[in-house]
Amino acid sequence: MVPMRITGGRASGRILKVPKGYDVRPTPDLVKQAIFNSLGARVQGASVLELFAGTGALSLECLSRGAAHVVCVEKAERHARAIRQNVAAIEAATDSVEIRVQDVFTAMAQLHSSGRQFDLVLADPPYGEKNVGRRSESLAQRLLDDPHLPHLLTAGGLLVLGHTKRDTLELPAPWCEVKMLKHGDSIFRLLSATPKQAAA
Repeated sequence: MVPMRITGGRASGRILKVPKGYDVRPTPDLVKQAIFNSLGARVQGASVLELFAGTGALSLECLSRGAAHVVCVEKAERHARAIRQNVAAIEAATDSVEIRVQDVFTAMAQLHSSGRQFDLVLADPPYGEKNVGRRSESLAQRLLDDPHLPHLLTAGGLLVLGHTKRDTLELPAPWCEVKMLKHGDSIFRLLSATPKQAAA
């Protein structure tokens, strides 16, 4: 397996720990670079929420590039341990990272009820099956359908959502697509919950 690395910022080049097995699908470095090239200065000083965090690669990339604080939500304890090791590997301040070991949808409901908001929400969930002639039942579609998620974004905030190209997603209100990035079988969509921003 090609080592996972931080691709930019003060911790650029640091290697990240990836748990063994097939239940983690790390976001490839080329894809990360494309995402962060698109986000640009948005990451600076940002509050970031990563859902289905896995190794924490996306949120730790944000920290390396100047984000103020990240929250990682990951259900598996062994993956959460890898995130903690990766936080140490990039020498991030421990108070800049919050790791929540729980179900993503439970976490979103709790974060919403406590009034938390984020400038960036990053999610690259396990891929769904190909859906032809039916609405997607994937985790990516469930995120888009979740009533709490739009409220977790600050005004002008963005959702960065990964899914496979065989998974055709429906964008319910209030989501609007700002940009789409394609790499092999992977698609990443930058989505806004505010129509004005999508038109900008």
